[in-house]
Amino acid sequence: MDNNTRPIGPPTKHQLALMIWLCVFPTLTVINLTLADWLRPMSPVLRTFVLATIAVPVVIYGLMPQLHRARVRILTSRSTS
Repeated sequence: MDNNTRPIGPPTKHQLALMIWLCVFPTLTVINLTLADWLRPMSPVLRTFVLATIAVPVVIYGLMPQLHRARVRILTSRSTS
């Protein structure tokens, strides 16, 4: 980072909402399709608990950090162009 480049701040609420949606929807879709036969006999509450228990760590520790890095790269490349 040179002296003329400002650090990229945190995402706005709207950016964060979009980033979360981009991580959560595909993650839940893949988990649902992968575990459909196993989840089918469960009650909706238990099924939701299982999905959330798997999806939240995947999103928070796996996908969101990558998306934050991608956002910084995109915004940095725009500001230097």
